[in-house]
Amino acid sequence: MNQLKTIKSALISVYYKDNLEPIIKNLNKLGVKIYSTGGTLTFIEKLGIPVTAVDSVTNYPEIFGGRVKTLHPAIFGGILNRRDNEQDVKEKAQHKIEDIDLVIVDLYPFEETVASTNNETDIIEKIDIGGISLIRAAAKNFKDVVIVSSRNEYGMLNNLLETKNGSSSINDRKLFAAKAFATSSHYDTAIFNYFNRTEQLLQFKQSITSAQVLRYGENPHQKGIFYGNLDALFTKLNGKELSYNNLLDVDAAVNLIADFTEPTFAILKHNNACGVASRDNIYQAYIDALAADPVSAFGGILIGNKNIDLKTATEINKLFCEVVIAPSYDADALELLKSKPNRIILIQNKINFSNTTFRTLLNGVIEQDKDLKTEQESDLKTVTNTSPTPSETKDLLFANKLVKHTKSNTIVFAKNGQLLASGTGQTSRVDALKQAITKAQSFGFDLKGAVMASDAFFPFADCVELANNAGITAVIQPGGSIKDKDSIDYCNANGMSMVFTGTRHFKH
Repeated sequence: MNQLKTIKSALISVYYKDNLEPIIKNLNKLGVKIYSTGGTLTFIEKLGIPVTAVDSVTNYPEIFGGRVKTLHPAIFGGILNRRDNEQDVKEKAQHKIEDIDLVIVDLYPFEETVASTNNETDIIEKIDIGGISLIRAAAKNFKDVVIVSSRNEYGMLNNLLETKNGSSSINDRKLFAAKAFATSSHYDTAIFNYFNRTEQLLQFKQSITSAQVLRYGENPHQKGIFYGNLDALFTKLNGKELSYNNLLDVDAAVNLIADFTEPTFAILKHNNACGVASRDNIYQAYIDALAADPVSAFGGILIGNKNIDLKTATEINKLFCEVVIAPSYDADALELLKSKPNRIILIQNKINFSNTTFRTLLNGVIEQDKDLKTEQESDLKTVTNTSPTPSETKDLLFANKLVKHTKSNTIVFAKNGQLLASGTGQTSRVDALKQAITKAQSFGFDLKGAVMASDAFFPFADCVELANNAGITAVIQPGGSIKDKDSIDYCNANGMSMVFTGTRHFKH
């Protein structure tokens, strides 16, 4: 079998005509016979280049408003026949079928339409049938046919036309075929997920077409790849590429800051906040966030939800940090932050995130609704004789936001809109509490009058007892333990207030 094939005929049917003209001209220059339909046919005719209408090959007009154009044996026979198969060659001659050596398709923009309208009729009409069939047929017969399944591959095709005079190797065609099946599978996944919004079939399908190879994974001996479009979420202003671990921390930072509207700054390490503060201005928010744990902040991820000015940037610049994220920067602030060439500086753009999360587990994938619950004052149920003061209530809600975004088991101490300390990722709640007390004391924080948040209920009264001894006056927790009364009784006996949220915020 001759693995080198020369393109002598081409079928072109595309939705978007961008960057198509150079390909048409190159094909014409090489003497390639061109077949086309609809708007693409008109486009080629306007270029003054010879083109044959598909319906003159099929002897059948386009019908049903263009829903049926290329779906005909004369077309698919020209694509699918095996050039080295004697029976195929015989049948091809019998039915007067001409070879088609190149297929160029750009599918109806289904995903774009879903994103731009809720009109079901418009969306359904953007499900491409003929185009997807052409892609699959040409890709299946890659031994004989070149398939270009997206305008993203026009550059590859042009290179082949210009450097190889329209000839292609088996490796060329197989690469185009792989890309074609990637196109078709992604397209079908998008359609399925649209229908599954309402039908809710228990099938997991995801398709992401953009990817970035990372320096390595979690550790240098592990390969790492990010599948997604970071450019949609961030505008990168400075620094090296984000690493695997950077991305994990950035994800945690973005999700945490989304729960705050007032000027807030957070510093994260290993997916946990080591400093958070809400203040009247972003400068003071940063200063007080850093005070919670300046040791852990070294090499951390910094995120603020307001514009970074020069005063704030001057303080940030004193700290070695991997990433700084904010919605905007003053020009002089940005210049100062850029003085560290490796420091990654990002503007966070406003985009809508998925309401579900998933991750690999054992031999499959586990999926769940995203934890989008953020408690408000109306969600709180006071279960003790003493109610929290207005300032304590404010701090309780603040601390509860942090608990939600901290690895379980976790305890958070807060006061005056500032994280004082947290115990994170411990195997027991008592250990988490003890860790938080030790950290607070090590950085000179007085816990008297501070509040405590827990991500899950207290199975015994020992936690509130330890908290009381440390100076905690108010507690927020979900409740739900068969021994809730023990903790409530202790609080009542010691003048503490406790509120239940009814919502657990485990984060494993």
